[in-house]
Amino acid sequence: MEVTHAGLVCTPTATKVRWTLAFLLLRANRIVDTASLIDELWGDHPPRSALTTMQTYIYQLRKIFSQVAARDDRSVPRILTRSPGYTLQLDDDVVDARVFERLLNQGRDLLDAGNPEDASRTLRAALELWSGPALADIPAGRLLEAHVTHFDELRIKALGLRIRADRQLGRAAELLPELRSLVSSHPLNEWFHGELIKALTATGRRGEALQAYQALRRILHDELGLEPSVAMRRLHQQLLSGDGPPAPTIPTQDRRRPAPSPVR
Repeated sequence: MEVTHAGLVCTPTATKVRWTLAFLLLRANRIVDTASLIDELWGDHPPRSALTTMQTYIYQLRKIFSQVAARDDRSVPRILTRSPGYTLQLDDDVVDARVFERLLNQGRDLLDAGNPEDASRTLRAALELWSGPALADIPAGRLLEAHVTHFDELRIKALGLRIRADRQLGRAAELLPELRSLVSSHPLNEWFHGELIKALTATGRRGEALQAYQALRRILHDELGLEPSVAMRRLHQQLLSGDGPPAPTIPTQDRRRPAPSPVR
């Protein structure tokens, strides 16, 4: 997690202060009760001084924000005391996670409307907001971990939508290196394997596509004792029969609607 303002990095250095800020950020503009904060930071074994210590973390965050406001008061977040806890007030546009979600929804809508070119551009803008795994520098507790899992799933969804858009645009060859990497990092994700097989087929590499299917079959059998899904077996039969997956259809200009410009 990184906090910047007017070009200056003002991320808290202390782990639990940074952890507290992350929890407030992911529940921005909503009341976060003190019990939830204590549960997140200490789990089932909070110290007797947990409440006082947590209040100290809030004080340190307020001090950071006040120092930033002294230099430039534009859009500086504020932590307000609101029974039974606190609320972090800020605009959604200043939180990359919120901008990512908005761009993801825009990209999905553009793809559903038959506009893969603008969908691909919008989804790329969303994915460029990521610099690594969600909150990788914070030892998330059980409450924050749910948010981390949620955003990791959204990132996979955005990747999938952008790959679909690029495939519809006939970019199979350009997708191959990325798909090989995704298959390596997500070996149990059948969808990524399927997209690799389709991209190999579309570029005339039917033999490698068949090898990719067999690799998936071995992984599922060795790791889970399962066979590929019905959809993957159907794709395999298409490869064996020489039919292959259908070629992507690129929408013509008159079928597309104007797209809103992505906001970074």
